[in-house]
Amino acid sequence: MLRRILTLLLLVSFSSLSVPAQEPKRNPEEKPRKVKQELKKAYVEWIDDHDLILTQSERDAWKKLETDDEREKFIEEFWRVRDPDPDTEENEFKQQFHERVAYANEHFTSGKAGRFTDRGRIYIKFGKPDSIESHPAGGYYERPSWEGGGSTSTYPFEKWFYRHIPNVRSGVELEFVDPTGTGEYRIARFEPAHAGTHGRHRGEDRAPQVN
Repeated sequence: MLRRILTLLLLVSFSSLSVPAQEPKRNPEEKPRKVKQELKKAYVEWIDDHDLILTQSERDAWKKLETDDEREKFIEEFWRVRDPDPDTEENEFKQQFHERVAYANEHFTSGKAGRFTDRGRIYIKFGKPDSIESHPAGGYYERPSWEGGGSTSTYPFEKWFYRHIPNVRSGVELEFVDPTGTGEYRIARFEPAHAGTHGRHRGEDRAPQVN
């Protein structure tokens, strides 16, 4: 009798081991969801910091990248094609860019990082101007003859002059105005030198964005 009970117990144990666990049924029409991962902070910051010197085709290509490996290869190629002398160890363009960013952050910060201000963006993109005329206190300004002569009341403003900007033109004068008195100068004019004044006069706050 005892042997029969033991035999039955062994049979029950083996049968329970042989039954596979049942998997939850899946709807054949249900497709697996593809979750798009959020971009890492390092790549978000990289694209923000370098957007000023990206081409539109590069911006479009960046948006299509899906892996960090692809992004790293993109960044490597981004600098490679801009290297003016591949035979040297240093990438002179990259080095110059970072030097300009550092200068902009040091000299043009005003409520936001200097590299994001109008003066900072112009400096990073075109380099140091050949001359700067600064009027940090605003007040009365004696206009030269090509501006119509006479005097006028102005906001604080600066005029930057470039003898030549590659792929843009020669004899370029830019005007930055600080209509709020906070130190954030906004670009008010970007045109050939001696073409007149715009935006610096009180009541004429014209500050288009720097693209």
